[in-house]
Amino acid sequence: MSSCNTKPDFSDLLSYIEDKALLQHLIDLTDPIVSFEYENKEHLNKWKKEWQKIYVNKAVDGEQVATDWLIQLFNTLFAHQQVILVRSSGEPEYFPAHGNQPARIEFAHGFFASALHELSHWCMAGRTRRTLSDFGYWYAPDGRSAAQQQAFEHVEIKPQALECLFTLACKNSFQVSQDNLFATFDTSGSTFANDVYMQVIEYIEKPHTLPRDAKVLLRTFLSVCTYS
Repeated sequence: MSSCNTKPDFSDLLSYIEDKALLQHLIDLTDPIVSFEYENKEHLNKWKKEWQKIYVNKAVDGEQVATDWLIQLFNTLFAHQQVILVRSSGEPEYFPAHGNQPARIEFAHGFFASALHELSHWCMAGRTRRTLSDFGYWYAPDGRSAAQQQAFEHVEIKPQALECLFTLACKNSFQVSQDNLFATFDTSGSTFANDVYMQVIEYIEKPHTLPRDAKVLLRTFLSVCTYS
């Protein structure tokens, strides 16, 4: 358990035993409406073999291959929702569905971590916000004031907690992002990292509180990103 006076260690949150227990809880919580892909063994086996090649056998161009893998997995898993995950050469952005065009979740510069972060926001957004550009979120760029930074951290707790779970399920390391490298005020008193840590614990202990699509994605990661 972490405290506000220590930097939380996210790596201790999802041990092998907790990993399997969380997967079982998510299986028990499965909504029959979205269970089709769970039962598609061909897809699950394919994604698992590809993941093992990337992370166990250390595929060449691992970042590129990993993001290709994630794009294929997400776009297959959520095809029924008319949304696609897209690699961007620039900054991340969300574009709602328009006409016959699906919604687009664009992640930054082809980075796997950025893709997981943007997917966490999509999971949190819900049906109404998904009809809005960038989910209708307020955002101020790096160099925010103390008040703006406090507002930013408040709305980022749950998305970054989801990102943490997705990241750990994919057997990667996770660090919170305050996204304010050029702050002109003292940020040492921020409890943001601890707040995210505590939210992750709450999700692990109460997986029924996860957004529905987060349950789908997390269950898939836990099912295919395994060494067993």
